[in-house]
Amino acid sequence: MKIKEKLMHKYALSPQGASDMLKAFVSVTVSDLVLMIPVSLLYFIVKDYMEGTLQGKGGFYIAGIIVTLALIAITTYIQYNATFLSTYVESGVRRITLAERLRKIPLSFFGKKDLADLTSTIMADCTYLETAFSHFIPPLFGAIISTTLIAISLFFVDWKLAIASLWVLPIAFCIVLFSSKIQQKLNKKSMKAKIECADGIQECIETIQDIKSNNAEETYLKGLDKKIDNVEKQAIKTEFGTAVFVGSAQMILKLGIATTALVGAYQLINGSISVITMFMFLLVVSRLYDPLQGSLQNLAAIIASKTNIARMNEILDHEIQQGTEKMDNKGYDINFNNVSFSYNGKEKILNNVNFTAKQGEITALVGPSGGGKTTVSRLASRFWDTDSGTITVGGMDISKIEPETLLSLYSIVFQDVTLFNNTIMENIRIGRKDATDEEVLKAAKLANCDEFAKKLPNGYNSEIGENGCELSGGERQRISIARAFLKDAPIILLDEATASLDVENETLIQNALSKLIKDKTVLIIAHRMRTVADADKIVVLANGTVAESGTPTELKKQNGIYSHMASLQKQSNSWTIK
Repeated sequence: MKIKEKLMHKYALSPQGASDMLKAFVSVTVSDLVLMIPVSLLYFIVKDYMEGTLQGKGGFYIAGIIVTLALIAITTYIQYNATFLSTYVESGVRRITLAERLRKIPLSFFGKKDLADLTSTIMADCTYLETAFSHFIPPLFGAIISTTLIAISLFFVDWKLAIASLWVLPIAFCIVLFSSKIQQKLNKKSMKAKIECADGIQECIETIQDIKSNNAEETYLKGLDKKIDNVEKQAIKTEFGTAVFVGSAQMILKLGIATTALVGAYQLINGSISVITMFMFLLVVSRLYDPLQGSLQNLAAIIASKTNIARMNEILDHEIQQGTEKMDNKGYDINFNNVSFSYNGKEKILNNVNFTAKQGEITALVGPSGGGKTTVSRLASRFWDTDSGTITVGGMDISKIEPETLLSLYSIVFQDVTLFNNTIMENIRIGRKDATDEEVLKAAKLANCDEFAKKLPNGYNSEIGENGCELSGGERQRISIARAFLKDAPIILLDEATASLDVENETLIQNALSKLIKDKTVLIIAHRMRTVADADKIVVLANGTVAESGTPTELKKQNGIYSHMASLQKQSNSWTIK
């Protein structure tokens, strides 16, 4: 059981994958041993020929050859199933496991990673390990086990010749093993260069409009060319570093045949061994070194795979958000009690935040940029977990609730809308997957989607491109709001929900939102003071703390931050081009 667990962690395997790898080790070992049978047959044929006893044994040797061929065919078939087929199955399981793990990992993890890095882990790293587990690891361990067994048997025949044949093995493997730190260092540099290059290409595609509009194509492409050249340079360094050590080890391995021949010749002259024994050792050694030559390359590849496995284990070993699926909340009041939070353990974003967003009321979060407004909304929905303090919904500690279960209580509209390369209808249906077409259309009309949907060739069944690239920012925002209408959850979180809308559409949607939020807990993040003018309660966040709290009227009288922001925005609204 311990061996299985070690394999799971060492090679980022599932329990079934670890079991399959053990089977692969056995099958490869047996296959290597079976391939020694032809050597044995040849030895006995030559022996009988030299002793003049071959006559009459032709049928026996023919049968032996047939049986040997059958054994080779059977063991090869078993080895193929145990190494290749099972590896492909495990590769699929690994990708699904990674995706499932990423789904449960707190969003704080993604702040340290970029898209290219995570994509590389799921796709490129998995592909590399697929090759490693089918072509490198089982053959290496199989060769080691089979060689050990054969080596022990050679010592029983003649220990001097056995030493002469096998002394090169530990030296060759030690050369490759001692180079592991250098190889890992080179592989890390190579991986870093690849990720930087992928980031550059992705950034170029995503910002092509800005690059062109600023005539920055030549400058940007020069920087991208440097990243591509760096990938090539690091790849050459890595390959050269591996080749130096592996090539040296393979050269030393070949010395084994020479020392076997020299020691064998010396013993043959002295009469210590027979010609047939000498012949047998040369046959065995020549066959023995063949898989070991490849094993040295396999060992180097396995050392290289440690970088890929470490990146994968970083995801698999990361702490996930867990909790009960049973909720016992009484109402839907959201309460922040001495909540503090920081990203990646650095400077605090929130410091002892206290406030309550009551059911049936609209609570607005306002304040200067960087004050912690968006962080509060994401903590409230448990996208992140607090450093200290508690957040409750209806008296229920949300840190003890399974995130997906908790999110069933929330309808969220983010400032940055994410849409899928699908129809308008299906993008809205994300809000509630079992919704009927009639329910989807009703939500769409409430969000004022009719205006643009009916202008498209296929109406609500029109494809909108990757992340809604066929639509304007305001149109994309309305689809997001339609999702919230469709979900109709008891808690509404609006993060600049109408920021991308013109005044007319903003007014229409605000009227629709007033119907949606009735008797619900509403938390609004806004920069426009007119958006929160009718809020029941305003919480002003500044420098990660609650600076002010009260109704709009109360805060205006205090002549504090809220009053100052409202005054500045009033001035801004009256600004004209002179």
